[in-house]
Amino acid sequence: LHIGVLVSVLSLITYCLIRDRHRVRDLNGKHIFITSCDTGLGNSLAKWLDKRGFPVIAACITERGRQDLRSCCSPSLKTVNLNLADSSSIARAVLFVTEETAGKGLFALVNNAEGTTPVAPTDWLRIEDLHSVLEVGLIGLIEITLKLLPLLKKAEGRIVNLINAQGIVALVGGGYSLSKWGMEAFSDILRIEIQHFGVKVSIIEHGFFKIGAMSSDIIERDLLRLWNRLTPEIRDAYGEKYFVE
Repeated sequence: LHIGVLVSVLSLITYCLIRDRHRVRDLNGKHIFITSCDTGLGNSLAKWLDKRGFPVIAACITERGRQDLRSCCSPSLKTVNLNLADSSSIARAVLFVTEETAGKGLFALVNNAEGTTPVAPTDWLRIEDLHSVLEVGLIGLIEITLKLLPLLKKAEGRIVNLINAQGIVALVGGGYSLSKWGMEAFSDILRIEIQHFGVKVSIIEHGFFKIGAMSSDIIERDLLRLWNRLTPEIRDAYGEKYFVE
């Protein structure tokens, strides 16, 4: 029994020593840029990191999102407008981050985007329905990552991609799972290619959270819109019972 207790205590001490070696100490100049901070995971993470003293740059698509964050966070948290479907908006956000980091480089980029709808059987969709999701959840995230790589290399920083578990198992039709699988592949490739520069790439595969983007009301409303625009042939092939269920 005594030996068991001793081993347990030594194991705990060893764990604490190893954990503390990886704890970030001096937070001065260690800027963290987070995308999609209006609500959900990005919003919560921005607040959490701000409370711990990191200089956070939070990207929001709406002015209300920016105002809400500034009202409940410290003055060191900065916000910037970012529409991941717009290259000019991405360029402006990158310029803002470059100016805020003041030559020190970017300590961390957290890619978070939840372009979800429409979610529906695949042959209910048109190609523009896929574009609307992929341009935000895949192409936009890749574009801003590429444009921030010089800053990340300068600081030997890290990229953290928040990817829903549908990047592992696809369950529904539409662009959502496609964007997550694409970000998984992009992360795995980029990790190998830029390790030479001391930049790390991590994936956090999270589950579902109750946020606006995943609201069942939004999904149902979108399903009804898609159902109503189907040709009579496709609607008859599926039947009203299929749609209701």
